[in-house]
Amino acid sequence: MFILAFVLTATALTALAQPAFKGGDQAFATFLKNNIVYPEYSSRNCISGIIDVSFRITKNGKVVDATVQRGLGIDLDEEALRIIKLTSGKWIVPDDYNENTRLVQPVRFSPDQTNCGSSPNAADIQAAITSYKIRQELENAVTNYYSNKYQGKADTSKEATIINLKKQLGFDDELIGDLLQQANKKLKQGDQEGACTDWTFIRNIGSNRADSFISKYCKH
Repeated sequence: MFILAFVLTATALTALAQPAFKGGDQAFATFLKNNIVYPEYSSRNCISGIIDVSFRITKNGKVVDATVQRGLGIDLDEEALRIIKLTSGKWIVPDDYNENTRLVQPVRFSPDQTNCGSSPNAADIQAAITSYKIRQELENAVTNYYSNKYQGKADTSKEATIINLKKQLGFDDELIGDLLQQANKKLKQGDQEGACTDWTFIRNIGSNRADSFISKYCKH
């Protein structure tokens, strides 16, 4: 996995006092460095970018109504949204703060270029983003098949095709091992929802290696 380098700068919307991360900017940077999990696809393809996350903060410092305001349409969007949600409860909010105010947090992702060989240019990154979106359609075909299979609704005559799709997508033991490590890290961060997303994905590509975790931690 790549070492992450990033810059986050909160957008000041008014001249009034704004929420501040507990411990200040350095604590914010340390939190992000320790908790961002560089997504699998973007990591492998050395994709960098800036994702803008829009959200509100309540009077008790909780992050609510978080959405990706501007993204790339790939897994970096999901991680930027996840990490902002993970800051919930870690904000100091002024007494007179209007909690209906929306903040925009740019999240910059930049993989360690020493692990990427030659630096990908804009065309390479755009090609990888396009490939991701095409890949998503194939992934959906696989996950929908297994989800239906568990419910007894799948056309099992198509399983050979699905197995070939899995090979094409690289859904192998190595990937599953990486995803299990990723889910474990999220669980240790207190992000049970994020871990369950990873475990459910493992199950929905036809593996039972996450079933015990799903049974223990995830709502059915």
